[in-house]
Amino acid sequence: MSSSRIDRFWYGQGKPLAILGPLAWLYRVVSESKRRKAWQARNESLPVPVVVVGNITAGGTGKSPLTARLVQRMKQDGWHPVILSRGYGGKSDHYPLLVKDTTPASVCGDEPLMLALATGCPVVVDPDRCRGGHWALVQALGDVLICDDGLQHYRLPRDIELAVFDAGRGIGNGALIPVGPLREPVTRLSSVDFVILNGEVFPPPGQQIDEFAGVAHPEIHAMSLQPASLVNLNSGETLAPSALGGRSVRAVAGIGNPGRFFDTLRSLGAQVTEAAFPDHHRFRPEDLGSSAGEWLVMTAKDAVKCRGFAPDNAWVLTVDACLSEPFEHRFLERLRACSGQLHQQNTERTNHG
Repeated sequence: MSSSRIDRFWYGQGKPLAILGPLAWLYRVVSESKRRKAWQARNESLPVPVVVVGNITAGGTGKSPLTARLVQRMKQDGWHPVILSRGYGGKSDHYPLLVKDTTPASVCGDEPLMLALATGCPVVVDPDRCRGGHWALVQALGDVLICDDGLQHYRLPRDIELAVFDAGRGIGNGALIPVGPLREPVTRLSSVDFVILNGEVFPPPGQQIDEFAGVAHPEIHAMSLQPASLVNLNSGETLAPSALGGRSVRAVAGIGNPGRFFDTLRSLGAQVTEAAFPDHHRFRPEDLGSSAGEWLVMTAKDAVKCRGFAPDNAWVLTVDACLSEPFEHRFLERLRACSGQLHQQNTERTNHG
């Protein structure tokens, strides 16, 4: 069954896959068992704050742009962040792996390479993100760890959790995989610190999530993804996104929610021919064919996998995550508080040792 058809089932009306209810029940039992075991095995915290960005729904919600913006904001505040990633889609002969500009996406994964290029901060890939975090600290790479897509990686201690949703799709039909898009029940949100709605109008500061998910613990804030630039993948030439106005483009997207990318291009005035691929698709030259006079436009996540064979008419649309000032203030305030608590705990351990 195609991913687009599954999305229609998950995010449409009703639960047409309800016949798969027993599998959803089994999925929940297995995931809860794994979570309990991971929590029981986790017997220590890390000496620096750990921020986890993730979601409880399958598919793209904007986690990586949010991670990049938080990294930028932390750097402005004097922190030295290190990004931890599982490295989905990549395969290395050793871990932990420090991502370099020249590291192939096939080795480190597309999102880690994209984040390394976009943020300029250390990105450590390891399927065991707890081990990766310890290694990053031994290497003195930074003083705060931020894990991209780690909400369900319970072995990793965490001080701040952010759950990201596509505001237009929300929790879909509210059912667990495979009946619906949920990786965990909605009640999981009661234990996160912030819920971020990608594509929502900024709500008043401190608004709660009661009306969105039925739980009142986390704060709800909004995020929007704004087109930032149009960069030629081969020459590096940079244009304003408005250059797409009236242009015929073949839009290539191997991301979790390609429709959002296509809609963005149309909002910029482009005449779009859609070419959607599965998330984390490993592109080949034949995937990128375009007609004469067309521009080939792709996401930054896809572009890192096409370096070396993309045609000269290949352009990358970069986006920036825009967050409200109240949220950024609250996030940094929470981060400083965590740092102070960890410093006190580490001092007490040293004195008692």
